[in-house]
Amino acid sequence: MPIYSQKITDIKTLLEQYFSFRNETKSLEPLSELIRNLRQNDFEEILGFLRTNHEITKNFSYYIHNIFKDKEFNLSLTEANILSENAFYPEFKKRLLNKILPAVENENTIWFLVDTVSVRPLRDLQYFRNLKEEQLSAFFKLLEIDDFITHHQVKMELLFAMNILAWRVIGNAMDVEVVNMAPEYKKFDNPLVALQNELDILNENYKSNPDFSLSTKDEHYKQIKVYLQQGLDFVNLAFKNASKYGISGKINQSLLKIRQQLDRMYEILDVMVVVENEEPVVKSKQLFFNILEYKSHKTNLRDLIADSTTLMSHLITNHTAQTGTHYISSSRRDYLQMFLKASGGGIIVGCLVVLKLFFGSLPGSDFSHAILYAFNYAMGFTMIFLMNFTLATKQPAMTAATMAKVLSEGENTHKNYVDFAHLVSKVFRTQFIAFMGNVWLAFPVALILIYGLDVLFQQNFAAEKATKLLQDQDPFHSKAIFHACIAGFFLFVSGIISGNVANSSVFYHIPKRIAKNPFLNYFLGEKRAKRISGYYTRNWPGIVSNIWFGFFLGITGPIGLFLGLDLDIRHITFAAGNVALGFYGKGFDVDYYTVFLTITTVFIIGFFNFAVSFGLSMILAFRSRKVNFGEVREIYREIFRYFMRNPLRFFLPIKSETLDIRAQEMVDSTVATKSEDH
Repeated sequence: MPIYSQKITDIKTLLEQYFSFRNETKSLEPLSELIRNLRQNDFEEILGFLRTNHEITKNFSYYIHNIFKDKEFNLSLTEANILSENAFYPEFKKRLLNKILPAVENENTIWFLVDTVSVRPLRDLQYFRNLKEEQLSAFFKLLEIDDFITHHQVKMELLFAMNILAWRVIGNAMDVEVVNMAPEYKKFDNPLVALQNELDILNENYKSNPDFSLSTKDEHYKQIKVYLQQGLDFVNLAFKNASKYGISGKINQSLLKIRQQLDRMYEILDVMVVVENEEPVVKSKQLFFNILEYKSHKTNLRDLIADSTTLMSHLITNHTAQTGTHYISSSRRDYLQMFLKASGGGIIVGCLVVLKLFFGSLPGSDFSHAILYAFNYAMGFTMIFLMNFTLATKQPAMTAATMAKVLSEGENTHKNYVDFAHLVSKVFRTQFIAFMGNVWLAFPVALILIYGLDVLFQQNFAAEKATKLLQDQDPFHSKAIFHACIAGFFLFVSGIISGNVANSSVFYHIPKRIAKNPFLNYFLGEKRAKRISGYYTRNWPGIVSNIWFGFFLGITGPIGLFLGLDLDIRHITFAAGNVALGFYGKGFDVDYYTVFLTITTVFIIGFFNFAVSFGLSMILAFRSRKVNFGEVREIYREIFRYFMRNPLRFFLPIKSETLDIRAQEMVDSTVATKSEDH
């Protein structure tokens, strides 16, 4: 007969069935049936039944003591819901496998017992937590398990679990890469080593005196608490230093593991300590809840992903936030400079549009076209970046990170919301003028180039594809908006790549390695090596990001054709150039509706490019900095009110000295951390 069945039985009937006599069995079937049916019965009635049926209660108590006798539970404290691997993917794979096919455990452990009798530990945990304190205390006392926390064997299991965790913490914390994340601790005694010394003294006390109890007044208890807190301070400092030194996935995982183990030691210590005038049942219930909670989260994938990715996304957005400050215009001069930079980007994109037209007309497979398109985009975007021009849609990922950092590190008051709304207006007008600079130059440059080629070769090269180019700009007869969203997603991904490359560069000290490289210093000299190092630091993340962005845009269309899917990209600047080619290919014989529709669609495409890229970047930045989403609604309301009062500030560089100063102070005070080598 299976232990778990769908049949619901009255709990009193089960108690009479299994415990009307002295049940000597060690089978877990009775307990499993009781746990499963417990939620279907009123707990107060169960307590009343146990109070009036002393023989059944006595036999039930004997059974509970019998099945728990000599079962170790240190694994439930040292393993459950604590990282066991040093990297994210092995840990994820292990938890996923355990979730689908649970591991076979030693049957002589509480770990196995809980797994067997509690099929849905989260629901069981919630049920017990919803019970009144006095009800659960009465239940423990009736079963005579209210004082099991005072048993010598239980104390030794708790102490052994603390020692296991301490040994593992020291092993992870002494790793040279982890120590390098908190160099401040190199000059002082490591608190984790001192913690182990205190635990050794505690071990001796328990061995010499089986009745020894740890009290809140005990000096060793106070010292252990101090060292545990210092250990957590060590971890927090290492995480904080990640913005300066960078971090790898392995170190991130090691620090998370150390923090989890220290937190678990803190919880075990809290169970072990005897508080004056506190009944043992309180600690007994606490241990019961702890074990059930640890086991209910042992295969939790959501928590693993959240813990493992939060810091990395924080670091990525930290690096992009530093870049994002360059995309917020504060004066008319900044506004004009952004227009000129965007105009330069528009000129290059106008050339890329014509090049893509020629690449598309070349005979070849979809694969060869994908390579040509990717090369075209990657080359152009990298040129725009290195020539200090601007591609408007590359800005949202940077400015979103800056704004999220302002919100997370600022003091979120109504006054700050007003300042932030003004900052949003500065960001928006910068995006607006960048869009205008890109579009206004991409259109005429593409038109001039195709006209020049027509004059030179006496052939209208755009005529063949003019119809398709214009149809692609029709949102009613094409997936222009969907394709614009795809481009926005790739813009977001390229921002992540840039931040990740910057983080890796800092963590592996690449700039310093270049500056100190013996080969470069010998053949080029120290000054040139330093210049190369500086150039790498400033440009390499942007170069890699733009190359990848180019490849993403270039291969999407051909891959869509290969797979038979309607996949492509639409980018505002390229859309403007394509409209120019379409008009010229048609000999400007285009009706007013088509002119209006295609030009309007260019800006619709730009909106969705911006909205998707900015939205995803804000979500990542908010999540990485744990911004309270409850405040977001109030922030949006303030931005809307500000827009209604000052709509022109969202499009033109209208001065407001007080708000300009306060908004700039918000940015300067939060985006001040610079990455550096050790």
